[in-house]
Amino acid sequence: MWIPPLSDEALERLNQDLYSESQANLDYLVLVVSSCLIASFGLLSNSAAVIIGAMIIAPLMLPIRAIAFAGLTSNRALLLQSLQAIVIGLLLAIGLSWLVGKIFNVSEFGSEVLARTQPNLLDLGIALAAGAISGFAKVRPHVSDALAGTAIAVALMPPLCVVGLTLSQGLLDYSFGAFLLYMTNLFGITLACQIIFATAGCAQRPYLGRDLTSWMTILFTLALALPLGLRTLALLQQSRIQASIRSVLLNRTITVGQKTHLNRTRVEWDRKIPTVYLYVVADQPPTPRQVGLVEQFLSREMGRAYEVVFVVSEVKEVRSGVYTPLPKWLQTSPSDSQPLAPTTPASPTAPRYDPAAATPSPPTQKPLSPLETLSTPTPSPETLTPQEDAPPLNSPTPALPNNTPPPSSPNPAGQP
Repeated sequence: MWIPPLSDEALERLNQDLYSESQANLDYLVLVVSSCLIASFGLLSNSAAVIIGAMIIAPLMLPIRAIAFAGLTSNRALLLQSLQAIVIGLLLAIGLSWLVGKIFNVSEFGSEVLARTQPNLLDLGIALAAGAISGFAKVRPHVSDALAGTAIAVALMPPLCVVGLTLSQGLLDYSFGAFLLYMTNLFGITLACQIIFATAGCAQRPYLGRDLTSWMTILFTLALALPLGLRTLALLQQSRIQASIRSVLLNRTITVGQKTHLNRTRVEWDRKIPTVYLYVVADQPPTPRQVGLVEQFLSREMGRAYEVVFVVSEVKEVRSGVYTPLPKWLQTSPSDSQPLAPTTPASPTAPRYDPAAATPSPPTQKPLSPLETLSTPTPSPETLTPQEDAPPLNSPTPALPNNTPPPSSPNPAGQP
């Protein structure tokens, strides 16, 4: 034997330990209630860390090991006590989680709940491995610290809480899947513990091979392997189809293969028409017409109808371009105390704004020479008519006689 056989004294101590662990006393009930509430709240909040905490304190593993030992040794008292503790824990957990579900009335559950509604053969393998290490930790006390990790691996309490939460919302399919996962863990742990206990010499008695509990455990485990195996085959087929969908869309469509970058593909198979979610990155989302063309192409290639949903994360390119210096009126002077502060166009009253520089000045004209000032000859007094005798109203200066020179006045404007 690869496990050293236990002595008679060790077997008696093991029997007493299992008997005390399988009692539905106050400690057991408090642990069941607390772990159930923590697991229910963790499932509703979709928090894996909270669910793990509930797994550690859940005491459901203890009476299961007692059932395995009682079946090998034909200890009917231990068997009945362990079954009673398991049934009480099961009903209490489902009832409390159902009440929590009714109080919070969550219409849609997260991934932590949905992950425990579709068991497969992998879950049975986990249960067998966890049950084996749990039984080994019991016959080898120096490795008993591994019990907490084993409780996390098999997760007995969360499936029962999922049963209650989904029953509160009338989701019978989800409830059946979660209860199937719990039964898978129950019988998987029991069978693995019986194998370990038998290897350690706990069944070296006339009862070996004739106890009803061991045969029932084997039969129920094999019975569970059938639906779990069918479910595993369905998951493998769905995985292959999903890989084919991704390959077809990437290699044979422009919308997915060239105009967008496909990060992840997810398919929801629990609908009448499976929905394909394409998580893409693009500078602009595809149009409804493009999505419709992708749906038609995918349905034609795969031989069944699919609904395609693009989940787009938009990206935009930002380039530096060619550097263009800022205008002088936007540049910051070196003496400025905040050279990195943003500069905005200044108002006319700002100190950096020069109205004279912004307003074009009139062109400077060349002053006329003295000869050019008399460009128009002055008529003589003899030729003046009565109308011409008076200067026009809009004339700036009166007419002067020929022998009177024009008065000199300053002309700061420089106009003629």
